[in-house]
Amino acid sequence: MSLRILLLLLFAFQLGKAQTTDSTYAERLGFPKGAKVLILHVDDAGMSYDSNEGAVAALTKGVATSCSVMMPCPWVPAFLRFLKEHPSIDAGLHLTLTSEWKDYRWGPLAGKPAVPGLVDTAGDFWASVEEVAEHASAEEVDKEMRAQLQRAERMGFQPTHLDTHMGTVYATPVFLERYVRLGIEKKIPVMLPGGHATLIQAQTHFSNEQIQQIRNIGKLLWNAGLPVLDDLHNDSYGWKVPGAIAGDDKKLQAFKTQKYREAIRMLKPGITMMIMHCTAPTDVFPYISDSGPVRKGDLLAMLDPALKKAIQTEGIILTTWRELKQRRAQH
Repeated sequence: MSLRILLLLLFAFQLGKAQTTDSTYAERLGFPKGAKVLILHVDDAGMSYDSNEGAVAALTKGVATSCSVMMPCPWVPAFLRFLKEHPSIDAGLHLTLTSEWKDYRWGPLAGKPAVPGLVDTAGDFWASVEEVAEHASAEEVDKEMRAQLQRAERMGFQPTHLDTHMGTVYATPVFLERYVRLGIEKKIPVMLPGGHATLIQAQTHFSNEQIQQIRNIGKLLWNAGLPVLDDLHNDSYGWKVPGAIAGDDKKLQAFKTQKYREAIRMLKPGITMMIMHCTAPTDVFPYISDSGPVRKGDLLAMLDPALKKAIQTEGIILTTWRELKQRRAQH
């Protein structure tokens, strides 16, 4: 999710001033006062064979606790088979409205004639968020999101939450409205940093007034019976891997693990979702994207016992979207 896109949160849903409270959403869900609760979330499952392999390893052998699936992508059936064989895995819908790679593309599940504003001249999703915002209507975005949810359900996949590929649903206030409305209507939690938002404010230099607007949306979701995040960490994709260590797994693991250890020390009390892109790149992956070292580093960090120990040392409670929804039903 880009910083520019997050700024558009400020203009969505003019709900008035939210009531202030000293409690975090974690406390409201029954976690201990002052608890630091963390979702370690793997994006882009289903995008490729490599993405699937990385997500599976991070979730079954590492400390990752959640993931989300890109339903328009070609490797979705394989990942959904994995989910059926591992029903306890926490998996959401990574609502996908862009197709960003040059030689590896996908298009809308609603059908190109149904959502012409979402596709480029080749009939694939636009490559950038800006192009989606320029060409697509809220109705088309809504139609495509529902088509992706419908495909998931028809394939026996009931997502634990909704989130957004490249942050596209935040591109305009009307897109965001449809995203939140879909979650409320279907009673599916949505990714939105609606609590104290400390990390987001630090990353984006939001003013207190701007953060309050984000909290207004969080209040809307909470009042609709859905759990809400206190904060969101989305820096990992921007941690540039030094070229000298990109091909050395041991050094790459040490580098990325240290970055995550530093990140978890920055957590404030409340529920934080930390986004990553765990991937096990094959020889083919460089033909999809040049982000292989960044993504492989995420996977190696999740598998590193040193990170697991650091999480325990910091007293961090790991959780899932499924658990948050269950707790919200009780509180």
